[in-house]
Amino acid sequence: MNRFLNAAAALTLALPLTVLAGDPAEKMDRPSMSGSRTVTLEAEVAAIDHDTREVTLTGEAGESFSFVASDDVRNLDQVHVGDVVVAQMYEEISIEVFPNPDGLEPGYGDMTVEGRAEEGEAPGGMSVGTTVITAVVEDIDLEAGTYSLRGPEGNVGTFEAADPANLERAEVGDLVVMTVILAAGVLVESPDSE
Repeated sequence: MNRFLNAAAALTLALPLTVLAGDPAEKMDRPSMSGSRTVTLEAEVAAIDHDTREVTLTGEAGESFSFVASDDVRNLDQVHVGDVVVAQMYEEISIEVFPNPDGLEPGYGDMTVEGRAEEGEAPGGMSVGTTVITAVVEDIDLEAGTYSLRGPEGNVGTFEAADPANLERAEVGDLVVMTVILAAGVLVESPDSE
């Protein structure tokens, strides 16, 4: 959790303004940002032992790696040498600073949803997780170009703003809300089915 708070602190007041959903006039007063990326990896099944569940994959650059598939992996008997394992990962982060007239305290929450192929379907699975962390602006030092955030565990960190102009658009007591979405999916494709 501290890793997320440090990331939020480093990015929140340091990046240029990006208007997110909601009332644009209200958000123009406070710093915010968002970003996302998607990574897709493919590897070919080079060897598989269905009895021991050991699988060897060869990546796009020719590197090989082996692992033992857990019992959670359904339909492994359908995977054969030459099949292609496609993994896609998506991550998104948004950080917004809001006025906090009600004096809300920092908090933390997360939720994960997972799924896997049903019996008899092509092997695959997915996982989507969302984490929301809030922090309160404890101090802003315009002269030094720094700000301090108090996180959910009461920890206070002081950070240097990469863009000191953002410090002028925030106030002590503001609520910083960071939302992180991580999603991953794996699917096995057989060249025979194409």
